[in-house]
Amino acid sequence: MLKYIFKRVMQAIPMLIIISIICFGLIQLAPYDAVDAMTTPNMSEKTVELIKARYGLDQPAYMQYFYWIKGILSGEWGYSIVTHESISKDLSVRIPNTIILVLPAYILALVLSIILGLVAGARKGKLADKIIDGLSSLGIAIPSFWMAMVLLFIFGYQLNIFPILGMHTIGKEGSFSDLLSHLVLPTTVLTLSFMPELVRYVRSSTIGQLSEDYVMVQKAYGASSVSILFNHVLRNVLLPVITIVGMSLPMLVTGAVVTETVFGWPGIGTYFIKAIQGFDYPIIMAIMLLSSSLVIIGNLASDILYSIIDPRIKGMGE
Repeated sequence: MLKYIFKRVMQAIPMLIIISIICFGLIQLAPYDAVDAMTTPNMSEKTVELIKARYGLDQPAYMQYFYWIKGILSGEWGYSIVTHESISKDLSVRIPNTIILVLPAYILALVLSIILGLVAGARKGKLADKIIDGLSSLGIAIPSFWMAMVLLFIFGYQLNIFPILGMHTIGKEGSFSDLLSHLVLPTTVLTLSFMPELVRYVRSSTIGQLSEDYVMVQKAYGASSVSILFNHVLRNVLLPVITIVGMSLPMLVTGAVVTETVFGWPGIGTYFIKAIQGFDYPIIMAIMLLSSSLVIIGNLASDILYSIIDPRIKGMGE
């Protein structure tokens, strides 16, 4: 097992290097660069050259890439060219805020999706299946920002039940109940956004498993439908779901950009949007690299979990 994990980690390293080059290259190809964000047309050429030299922007692109990677490997992600704050410090504050918002929503969506997907798959073609499948199709068609605006208008503005912006009420930063009240609306939006595709995935997997021979054998031995569904089908349905769970790792950091922006949640999403608006390219590169790296790490985690659950996969990878 350790040999397999070591091999998969070694395979992931070149991918991370390629991703870092792509992220850096995309920013270099952008029509605007950091110099445009830090200078004004009234500045003299000498002042512009001094600013370039201060941030290393007068160096060739490969040297800028080298210094950037060197800083990241040493834990120094650079500084914002707009606020001049440390990116590492900002990320250490905002990533936990995003995880507080996204993690409960994703766990709730996963649990509900497995239950609803199993019910829909087991009741294929029946009323329950049509209702669940229809709501899933509707959920896929509705944009998350529209759903957020509707909930804000009804429960935040008209009924005034939940707060509509931010993570805390001013003066109640240490109150857990205040945090929960701020979580309700954005968590609901994220849960409803995550669920539709998961439900349909579990539903289709359940339908496929119910047509397998082992289900017919269990029925022949007199096992009840509920017993077959939860003792045998569920186990096989959850195996591919592990891949989705592993690949959702980046979502915990960057998966709530739209929802965070609508609700003014102080997480990575709002941080990323402000960086784009201000051409703050060190932050943009840092978040792009972080998100891309988490995709690789999530894929790696999925493969390792898969090999633990099903040792045959480990043998295929060797």
